[in-house]
Amino acid sequence: MSQPPKQAVFLTCSEEETEAVAREIGSDWKGTEVVLLQGELGAGKTVFVRGLASGLGVKDLSEVCSPSFTLVNIYQGRWPIYHIDLYRLDREEDILNLGWEDYLGKGVIIVEWGEKVSFDFGQPVYYVEIEIDSQDRRKISVSVRGLDRENPAGPRNLS
Repeated sequence: MSQPPKQAVFLTCSEEETEAVAREIGSDWKGTEVVLLQGELGAGKTVFVRGLASGLGVKDLSEVCSPSFTLVNIYQGRWPIYHIDLYRLDREEDILNLGWEDYLGKGVIIVEWGEKVSFDFGQPVYYVEIEIDSQDRRKISVSVRGLDRENPAGPRNLS
Protein backbone atom coordinates (compact mmCIF):
# COMPACT_ATOMS: atom_id res chain seq x y z
CA MET A 1 0.00 0.00 0.00
CA SER A 2 1.36 3.42 -0.88
CA GLN A 3 1.65 6.13 1.72
CA PRO A 4 -1.27 8.57 1.59
CA PRO A 5 -0.59 12.24 0.92
CA LYS A 6 -0.06 14.61 3.83
CA GLN A 7 -2.19 17.24 2.14
CA ALA A 8 -5.24 17.31 -0.13
CA VAL A 9 -7.65 19.93 -1.47
CA PHE A 10 -11.30 19.31 -2.34
CA LEU A 11 -13.81 21.60 -4.05
CA THR A 12 -17.49 21.08 -3.19
CA CYS A 13 -20.64 22.73 -4.53
CA SER A 14 -23.22 21.58 -1.96
CA GLU A 15 -23.66 20.43 1.61
CA GLU A 16 -24.09 16.88 0.31
CA GLU A 17 -20.71 17.03 -1.46
CA THR A 18 -19.02 18.48 1.61
CA GLU A 19 -20.49 15.70 3.76
CA ALA A 20 -19.39 13.07 1.22
CA VAL A 21 -15.78 14.30 1.28
CA ALA A 22 -15.71 14.20 5.08
CA ARG A 23 -17.46 10.81 5.20
CA GLU A 24 -14.79 9.32 2.94
CA ILE A 25 -11.95 10.85 4.97
CA GLY A 26 -13.25 9.46 8.28
CA SER A 27 -14.57 6.12 7.05
CA ASP A 28 -11.59 4.00 8.06
CA TRP A 29 -10.10 5.94 10.94
CA LYS A 30 -8.93 4.08 14.06
CA GLY A 31 -10.87 6.19 16.55
CA THR A 32 -8.16 8.33 18.13
CA GLU A 33 -7.84 11.11 15.53
CA VAL A 34 -7.80 14.82 16.31
CA VAL A 35 -9.27 17.28 13.80
CA LEU A 36 -8.92 21.07 14.00
CA LEU A 37 -11.41 22.88 11.76
CA GLN A 38 -11.02 26.46 10.57
CA GLY A 39 -13.31 28.64 8.49
CA GLU A 40 -15.43 31.71 8.77
CA LEU A 41 -18.90 31.61 10.27
CA GLY A 42 -21.17 29.71 7.87
CA ALA A 43 -18.31 28.11 5.92
CA GLY A 44 -19.57 24.58 6.55
CA LYS A 45 -17.57 23.35 9.54
CA THR A 46 -20.56 21.64 11.15
CA VAL A 47 -21.56 20.14 7.78
CA PHE A 48 -18.05 18.69 7.57
CA VAL A 49 -18.41 17.31 11.10
CA ARG A 50 -21.71 15.68 10.09
CA GLY A 51 -19.88 13.94 7.22
CA LEU A 52 -17.10 12.75 9.51
CA ALA A 53 -19.71 11.47 11.97
CA SER A 54 -21.38 9.54 9.17
CA GLY A 55 -18.07 7.99 8.14
CA LEU A 56 -17.43 7.10 11.78
CA GLY A 57 -20.72 5.22 12.08
CA VAL A 58 -23.12 7.69 13.71
CA LYS A 59 -26.60 6.49 12.74
CA ASP A 60 -28.72 9.55 13.56
CA LEU A 61 -26.98 12.50 11.92
CA SER A 62 -29.73 14.87 13.08
CA GLU A 63 -28.03 14.87 16.50
CA VAL A 64 -24.85 16.37 14.98
CA CYS A 65 -25.09 20.11 15.59
CA SER A 66 -22.78 22.92 16.55
CA PRO A 67 -22.03 22.87 20.29
CA SER A 68 -21.63 26.67 20.45
CA PHE A 69 -23.46 26.95 23.76
CA THR A 70 -22.72 23.53 25.28
CA LEU A 71 -19.03 23.60 24.14
CA VAL A 72 -18.87 19.79 23.77
CA ASN A 73 -21.29 17.37 22.12
CA ILE A 74 -20.61 13.64 22.27
CA TYR A 75 -21.88 11.30 19.55
CA GLN A 76 -21.59 7.53 19.48
CA GLY A 77 -20.37 5.86 16.31
CA ARG A 78 -17.83 3.07 16.16
CA TRP A 79 -16.04 5.20 18.81
CA PRO A 80 -17.09 8.23 20.79
CA ILE A 81 -16.83 11.49 18.88
CA TYR A 82 -16.09 14.60 20.94
CA HIS A 83 -17.33 17.61 18.95
CA ILE A 84 -15.95 20.78 20.52
CA ASP A 85 -16.78 24.36 19.54
CA LEU A 86 -14.42 27.12 20.68
CA TYR A 87 -16.34 30.00 19.07
CA ARG A 88 -17.38 31.55 22.39
CA LEU A 89 -14.05 30.96 24.16
CA ASP A 90 -11.28 33.53 23.85
CA ARG A 91 -9.14 32.98 26.93
CA GLU A 92 -6.48 30.28 26.61
CA GLU A 93 -7.16 29.27 30.21
CA ASP A 94 -10.81 28.49 29.37
CA ILE A 95 -9.74 26.43 26.35
CA LEU A 96 -7.18 24.50 28.38
CA ASN A 97 -9.78 23.76 31.08
CA LEU A 98 -12.13 21.86 28.74
CA GLY A 99 -10.79 18.50 29.95
CA TRP A 100 -8.79 17.51 26.86
CA GLU A 101 -7.01 14.78 28.81
CA ASP A 102 -10.39 13.06 29.27
CA TYR A 103 -10.88 12.80 25.49
CA LEU A 104 -7.42 12.09 24.04
CA GLY A 105 -7.06 8.49 22.95
CA LYS A 106 -10.65 7.66 23.88
CA GLY A 107 -12.36 8.70 20.66
CA VAL A 108 -12.20 11.14 17.79
CA ILE A 109 -11.83 14.79 18.80
CA ILE A 110 -13.21 17.33 16.32
CA VAL A 111 -12.73 21.02 17.15
CA GLU A 112 -14.50 23.89 15.41
CA TRP A 113 -12.52 27.14 15.52
CA GLY A 114 -9.41 24.97 15.89
CA GLU A 115 -7.11 27.91 15.24
CA LYS A 116 -7.69 28.87 18.89
CA VAL A 117 -5.86 25.74 20.08
CA SER A 118 -2.27 26.68 20.90
CA PHE A 119 -1.01 23.46 22.53
CA ASP A 120 0.47 20.29 21.06
CA PHE A 121 -1.68 17.16 21.20
CA GLY A 122 1.41 14.94 21.05
CA GLN A 123 0.00 12.97 18.10
CA PRO A 124 -0.83 13.53 14.43
CA VAL A 125 -3.53 16.16 13.88
CA TYR A 126 -5.77 16.77 10.86
CA TYR A 127 -6.02 20.45 9.99
CA VAL A 128 -9.07 21.30 7.89
CA GLU A 129 -9.62 24.77 6.46
CA ILE A 130 -12.88 25.55 4.69
CA GLU A 131 -13.08 28.63 2.48
CA ILE A 132 -16.03 29.96 0.49
CA ASP A 133 -15.28 31.26 -3.01
CA SER A 134 -17.16 33.86 -5.05
CA GLN A 135 -19.49 31.18 -6.47
CA ASP A 136 -20.46 29.82 -3.03
CA ARG A 137 -18.30 26.71 -3.49
CA ARG A 138 -16.25 25.30 -0.63
CA LYS A 139 -12.52 24.81 -0.94
CA ILE A 140 -11.58 22.26 1.71
CA SER A 141 -7.87 21.99 2.45
CA VAL A 142 -6.87 19.03 4.59
CA SER A 143 -3.36 18.51 5.94
CA VAL A 144 -1.90 16.25 8.57
CA ARG A 145 0.91 17.35 10.86
CA GLY A 146 2.89 15.34 13.39
CA LEU A 147 3.02 12.09 11.41
CA ASP A 148 6.47 11.29 12.79
CA ARG A 149 5.07 11.00 16.32
CA GLU A 150 2.62 8.12 16.28
CA ASN A 151 2.11 6.64 12.84
CA PRO A 152 5.09 7.05 10.51
CA ALA A 153 3.14 5.42 7.68
CA GLY A 154 0.69 8.30 7.84
CA PRO A 155 -3.04 8.52 8.26
CA ARG A 156 -5.25 6.58 5.93
CA ASN A 157 -7.86 7.85 3.55
CA LEU A 158 -6.89 11.46 3.07
CA SER A 159 -7.49 11.44 -0.68
